[in-house]
Amino acid sequence: MTNYKYLIKQEQDYKWGVVVTTIGQQVIPAGSVYPSTDHPRRYLFSKEKGRILDEYQLVYITKGKGWFMSKHLKKTIVSAGDVFILFPEEWHNYAPDPDTGWEESWIGLKGSYVEYLKKEGFLSSYKPLLKIGILDSVWKLFSRACSVAQNQRIAFQQELSGIAIDLICTVYASEKQYGLKGSEVINQLEESKKYMFEHIADSPQMEEIAEAIGMGYSRFRRLFKDFTGLSPASYFAEMRIYRGKELLTNTDMTCQEIAFFLGFQSSSYFNTAFFKRVGMTPLQFRKLTRRIV
Repeated sequence: MTNYKYLIKQEQDYKWGVVVTTIGQQVIPAGSVYPSTDHPRRYLFSKEKGRILDEYQLVYITKGKGWFMSKHLKKTIVSAGDVFILFPEEWHNYAPDPDTGWEESWIGLKGSYVEYLKKEGFLSSYKPLLKIGILDSVWKLFSRACSVAQNQRIAFQQELSGIAIDLICTVYASEKQYGLKGSEVINQLEESKKYMFEHIADSPQMEEIAEAIGMGYSRFRRLFKDFTGLSPASYFAEMRIYRGKELLTNTDMTCQEIAFFLGFQSSSYFNTAFFKRVGMTPLQFRKLTRRIV
């Protein structure tokens, strides 16, 4: 099976933040020549010299194995269920194992949104190899993108942009969750979030939460941040503000009552914390969300 496209981009397409340059899926049988020579010249490379592109690419291996290396990663074994990311203007090289071959899906990307993700550390050239496992949801997104690219109906680049963002988000979340799925750790971390919500007025210490779920604090803090992207304390602070938004919008509680309910020492502490995170006072937020004039 070989199915790929190299796509035309127009200036207006870049305004969406993501444009798709290429999309494809192919089976590389054991013993096959790799890479194929029927790709455009700027995409060709040799296993001896490698390659540098001017775009991002996500490459997903769904069967077989091989190797990958880049400017920031020494030669590393790649197995089914792995994604490796190619970064613009960075040297890289990869190939399937000749004894097994592999099945690969890839998508090429450019645009301000992808650059933003790299700038903020969500994509890192120092961690280009991600383990997500064999996920039907990811394979189907690649397949859908191939279908859209094949038909190229009106606004196909905008449709591909949405699929590409979905792919990036799914891969990012799957990598964070990989190795934790079905484990006791997931249950403990979910229990910690439930504990925070149920004890929101008590302003619990994070060490107390770790003890409540049966985990050492250092491990709890590390795993919680890996799982959510925030430290436990930061997550709890965001939870209190989010709950405050709900109460301001859906109840007639005063700001002082809400502050007490959320465990703040005073309404002024609540006002300061709310303004810092939301950019407006609680009363301004209430007027905005309840259309009070």
